[in-house]
Amino acid sequence: MKRLEFLKALLAAAAMGLLVSGCAAPTAPDLPAATATAPAPATAPDALTAPWWRSFGSAELDGLVEQAGAQSVDVAAATARVRQAEASARMAGAARWPGVTAGLDAARQGRMGGTGSTGGAAEVSGSSFAASLRASYELDFWGGNRAGHDSALASLRASGFERDTVRLTTTAGVADAWLQAVSLRERTAIGARNLHNAQRVLALVEARARAGAATPLELAQQRGLVAGQQKTLAALQQQAGDARTALAVWSGQPVFGFDIAAASLDALREPGIGAGLPSDLLARRPDIARAEALLAAADADITVARAAMLPRVTLGAGAGLSSGRWRSLFDSPVYSLAAGLAAPIFDAGRLAAGRDLALARREELLAGYRSAVVAAFADTAKALDAVAGIDLQRNAQAEELRQAARAFTLAQSRYKAGAETLLVLLDAQRTLYAAQDAAVQLKAQRLQASVALYRALGGGWQPASARVSAAAGAEVSP
Repeated sequence: MKRLEFLKALLAAAAMGLLVSGCAAPTAPDLPAATATAPAPATAPDALTAPWWRSFGSAELDGLVEQAGAQSVDVAAATARVRQAEASARMAGAARWPGVTAGLDAARQGRMGGTGSTGGAAEVSGSSFAASLRASYELDFWGGNRAGHDSALASLRASGFERDTVRLTTTAGVADAWLQAVSLRERTAIGARNLHNAQRVLALVEARARAGAATPLELAQQRGLVAGQQKTLAALQQQAGDARTALAVWSGQPVFGFDIAAASLDALREPGIGAGLPSDLLARRPDIARAEALLAAADADITVARAAMLPRVTLGAGAGLSSGRWRSLFDSPVYSLAAGLAAPIFDAGRLAAGRDLALARREELLAGYRSAVVAAFADTAKALDAVAGIDLQRNAQAEELRQAARAFTLAQSRYKAGAETLLVLLDAQRTLYAAQDAAVQLKAQRLQASVALYRALGGGWQPASARVSAAAGAEVSP
């Protein structure tokens, strides 16, 4: 509990730092001091390589997570968006290099002349051949082309972080759905055992009724309890089937025929609060890294919009060959050099509106970045509270289960001996079943709270310098 209080204190300090930074002018966002971290080492693992789900100690869960990573349509779509961003970055980088075009032309011209010896029209014709090579280059005086490339690279990084967010969401979804499916299977087994116990007691009541020791009221009460247990068991079986279907969808498996092997949560390990301090949050959550990358792209877009309002200088060069015959094509080469200056004079405010659009877009992304940081700390705080609260509930629930089991055993023995009424036995049955079912639910909630905490802390995610270097390598070489 002291550790949880310490983590919550760090969260409060980081949130205060964020509010202070939010009061500043909307330039570059200042990270909260309590969340500042050292840059990731050059050997930092790529996103989501830390297999946090293995802390539960289930080989089946490990396999499902691997299948989800390979077969999830959401991950495949996010990966395709990364490839689109890579292509866009190469296109933007191409504007920083000269453009070269080559041309080859051949033509034949003719006109109708006088009448020939055969009485028909004579045709006068000629052929011409030409080859050309042209190059053009726009001087990047105002940094617009470079800023456009920087914006594309930042968007590429944002796409990579978005893919990592999808992977994290998918992994957490698989883990949560698997825990839900296993807990419902275990609850179904408990319901079946309690139905069997209720049927055994019903047989006892029927035997006592035949002997005249039990009343018709007692018999009807026990039969009603058995029917209620049957209804509850059927509902649990339906919920278990729905949970398996959800798990199949998360893991990219066929729905029909899908099943799980685990039957109980008892063998699973309960991870401790060692996933990382909240002060590391900004360096570990891919959604925050994506917000930062989008903000960097918006900064570059402002430079592009401003550069579009300034004059452009373009240099051009060309070389050409032309002749009426192929043999003399290279006899008279020509070349040209040119420079052009173009400046916008009147565009009805279109370029100014583009600049204002870029500025407003940046303000929106800045607000989104701060919102992502606040949401990250809120997610972590809620997950920590859930872990602490469920642990306290489970301690009390364990004692309640022990006493309920003891009370049912005593009530059953006393009823057989005729020293207790059926009403007491019925109440003991209901209490025992409720305590057993609640124990499994709390166990599942505790494990799911661990999943939520891992997800809130980025799921072991770390910023990968290797990916940033790869994005920077998207520059187009001459």
